[in-house]
Amino acid sequence: MNWPVVVALAAGTYALRLAGIVLRDRVRVPARVERYVDLGATALLVALVATAAFTDGSGFVGWARPAGVAVGALAAWRKVPFVLVVVLAAATTAGLRYLGVP
Repeated sequence: MNWPVVVALAAGTYALRLAGIVLRDRVRVPARVERYVDLGATALLVALVATAAFTDGSGFVGWARPAGVAVGALAAWRKVPFVLVVVLAAATTAGLRYLGVP
């Protein structure tokens, strides 16, 4: 990637962030629209996690990775510290793979 492209992307990103700050007091968004935007962001995040957890390339990844993601999600839901969430998820996946679970 060349420098003019990097500078253009940086300027565009900065302009979008600045527009949000400047227009915050001028544009009123109904509460219902804000709720739908929040739900849409959550749905996109869940779709990304599901795609990364269950597929690798064009096929199913096996059961060890989804189990690790499930353990990590459960630990995060129980408000376990982030480092421990990562360690639990990785240990679950590694342990299942050690036992021969694909």
